[in-house]
Amino acid sequence: MSPIDWDQPATMIDLDGKAPLIGTIRQCAQHFAIFKAEAKAQARVLLTQPVHREGRRTRTWLLEPDEIAQLVERLRAEG
Repeated sequence: MSPIDWDQPATMIDLDGKAPLIGTIRQCAQHFAIFKAEAKAQARVLLTQPVHREGRRTRTWLLEPDEIAQLVERLRAEG
């Protein structure tokens, strides 16, 4: 996945139908980090700018739970 700026606007949605979180990628990653496992499995992030994924021909507007987890790891690594 190509790098995403922390201040890019994004919306975290839940497949269970809970209210979305509208904020930045950083805020979405911070909230995802405190979710329980079942909530993490249902979470998706809708981007305002699509990102390139390795192995795919087109860019995508939606991040899956494993990709959000990568953002959480990056956030922790940056301190």
